[in-house]
Amino acid sequence: MSSEAGGAAASSASAPPPPRRTPLERTADAAEELYRLRDTFFPRDPVEKAAALRALADDALAVLDSLPPDAWLCLGNCIWKKGDLDSAMNCFSLALSKGADKKILCQLSMLERSMAQGSEGQAQLVEESIKHAKEAVMLDIRDGNSWYNLGNAYLTSFFVSGSWDHMKLHHSVKAYQNAEKDETTKCNPDLYYNCATADKYLENYERALRGFEAAALKDPGLGADTEGQLRSKRLASSVSSLSEVNIKSSHKKATIGILSEGLNKTVAVLGKVILLIRHDNIAPMYYLTCDLDQSYFILSVYGLRNEAIKEGDRVALLDPYYRILDISWKEQRYQFKSIRVDFPEQILVNEKAPPPHHVVRASIHAHNKP
Repeated sequence: MSSEAGGAAASSASAPPPPRRTPLERTADAAEELYRLRDTFFPRDPVEKAAALRALADDALAVLDSLPPDAWLCLGNCIWKKGDLDSAMNCFSLALSKGADKKILCQLSMLERSMAQGSEGQAQLVEESIKHAKEAVMLDIRDGNSWYNLGNAYLTSFFVSGSWDHMKLHHSVKAYQNAEKDETTKCNPDLYYNCATADKYLENYERALRGFEAAALKDPGLGADTEGQLRSKRLASSVSSLSEVNIKSSHKKATIGILSEGLNKTVAVLGKVILLIRHDNIAPMYYLTCDLDQSYFILSVYGLRNEAIKEGDRVALLDPYYRILDISWKEQRYQFKSIRVDFPEQILVNEKAPPPHHVVRASIHAHNKP
């Protein structure tokens, strides 16, 4: 008897304690109890049921409040991937209420850009995205991911604001360059691709080509190696009809030969569109164009659909922004003249302003990568 009792005591003493349940598991238990109470508890006085449900809900919320910020971050990301962006924002906001954190600020900034797509408050959400991205950078100025996120926020803002504020592109490129100083972030092919995209819209083509090449080497799946590939045709057109163009404006007619580099106010360059330079991006549209002196230049147009200008059309370029580009790439040198049109108001097509249905705003899409 004594030996059996002793054995039983030893067995009881060596039994492991039950595993401690995590806060999320305890919250799930509380939620299950809420549903059970809702479906099975039917007192005569409905107020009694409401009070019981409220008490259980308060207990569940108290458990949730004990979750660390990283748990809220993970929960927010999971909810985001399910498409419930508002609930994901609540999770990130709750996480930040426990203290500033660069990872959470970056995720919140990304989420705000995602929420901005197609929303009425698009501009405000993107500005909030920039604000939170800056806060993340200020917490750790050596963190490349925070700089990369800030660059993406500025790049998105450029498109949302109408693709005309070049300062936002410059801010974007500067942030990407700071991100590249972090050895960990240097492995991210999207960093080089996005920076090259900003450079392309700034028409810094040589830097853009280097960036697209770097992105393609790190991730061939991005398709960055196809950037800048152009189809060409035989150049053939007459410009004699340009002399007949009446632009009905106070602008003085000019050819590119007398333009100064930069903005040329109160001047209108008349040109004939020789061919559309085809590429895979929505904007800008590129055209090989010829002026009255039969001098060729590249016309880059922002804010118009590709059907707005066709080969053979006459264009009047008001207040043209003129540049002479000299690019070296893989032992080849490319030199050409360029006029950039940022606003539909700066161009007449066949002596007419572009109709509203031809006006378009370029966009950029944000998504949460796994």
